Amino acid sequence: MADSTTQDAGLFGPDSVTWRIHGDPSMLLGGFRALMLQAVHPLVMAGFDDNSFFRGDPWGRLRRTGEWVATVTYGSTPEATAAGDGLRRRHARLATGVEPETGRSYRVDDPQLLLWVHCTEVESFLSTYRRSGGTLNRGDGDRYVEEMRASAEQVGLARADVPRTEAEIADYYDQVRPQLQVTRVARRNVLWGFAPPMPRWVELATPARPAWASMVAIAAAMLPPWARRLYGLPAFPTTDLGASLAGRAVRRTALSLPGRLAHSPAHREALARLAAA
Repeated sequence: MADSTTQDAGLFGPDSVTWRIHGDPSMLLGGFRALMLQAVHPLVMAGFDDNSFFRGDPWGRLRRTGEWVATVTYGSTPEATAAGDGLRRRHARLATGVEPETGRSYRVDDPQLLLWVHCTEVESFLSTYRRSGGTLNRGDGDRYVEEMRASAEQVGLARADVPRTEAEIADYYDQVRPQLQVTRVARRNVLWGFAPPMPRWVELATPARPAWASMVAIAAAMLPPWARRLYGLPAFPTTDLGASLAGRAVRRTALSLPGRLAHSPAHREALARLAAA
C-alpha cells in the first residue's frame, strides 16, 4: 500500500493551472524575466546582493531557486512545507542592511519585500507562458494567481495580504512603482547576467553562450514597458510583439524536443508518484 507521501498531490495537484504553467518550457524565460523585474526594487536588490554568492556560484544559485519552485509546486505537502520552513529559517538568519543609493534600511524577511518577490514571480511566469503561446481558458489567469497564494504562505506571507487576481497584481504594481529604480548594483548584476561565467569548453564547443544571451534578451524584452524604461531599454509596441514572437519560437522549439527534455523533471516525477498510488 502506498504511503501518504506517495498519495499526496501537494499544494496544487495535476488539475491545477500551476502544474500546467510550471511544467512548461516557457518557465526558463519567465524565470529570467522575474529576476530582472525583482531587481528594480532597490531594497530587494540590496538584500540579494548583500546576502548572496550569486556571482561566485551563479549556477548553484539558479539550481537552488529552481529546486525551491519545483518542490513547492510538485512535491508532496510535507515536502513543500519543509522547503518553506527551511527558507524562512534561512531568511531569519540573514543580515539586515542599508541600501546605499536610497539610504533606506531593509530586512531580508520584510513581508513587503517578500510580497514584491512573490508578485513578480507569479506575474512573470503567467505573462511569459501566455505570451509564449501557452493555453489558458477564461479565468485561468486569476485561478493561477489564487493558487499561488499557497506558495506565498510558504515564504511567510499571510494569504490575506497576497493578491488574488491579475487585476490586484496590476494595482499592486501601481502602488509600488514610485519606490522602484535601477540602482548601480541592479544594473551591474543584470548586465552580468547576460554573460555569466561558463567552463571554457562549453563556450568553445557549444552554442551555450549566444543561446543564453538570446534567452535573457527575450526575457528583458518581455518586461512591462515601465520596467524596460527604468533599465533604459526600448518600450515600443513593436518590442512587445517581437518578444512574444520570439517567446513562441523558443517554446515551439523546446516542445519539439524529446519529452524528457521538453518538460520539467519534477513534473514527471510527481506524475509518476501519483500513478504509483
